[in-house]
Amino acid sequence: MNVIHVVAALITDPDGRMLTVRKQGTEMFMNPGGKPEVGESAVQALRRELVEEIGLDVTVRDLERIGTFTAPAANEPGHVVTAEVFRLRLPDPTHCVGAEIAESCWIDPRDPGDIALAPLAVDHLMRLL
Repeated sequence: MNVIHVVAALITDPDGRMLTVRKQGTEMFMNPGGKPEVGESAVQALRRELVEEIGLDVTVRDLERIGTFTAPAANEPGHVVTAEVFRLRLPDPTHCVGAEIAESCWIDPRDPGDIALAPLAVDHLMRLL
């Protein structure tokens, strides 16, 4: 099985909703994040990805490491993702979609509706909320 190493953010707002994003050309929503570049730490990679994807410039102190989780990759058949996940609580849910992101969606983890969610979000991250 091919493994893809990523960083991801479990971002919540004051109402307990979780922020998800959908990349252009895909159907599943997932937690913001992505692949670290060569030489980047997990925190550096996540901070860069959050600026690129949703316009959030956060500090190291804003990020709380939750753990590492493995799940089937959402958009790469035959692959799994191993994600180092950090929690970020936003007092204000305002953000802007950028980079390769087509749209974002705040979901209620207790009742996400019929939105197509990545396995990492369903199998691990929503359960933490």
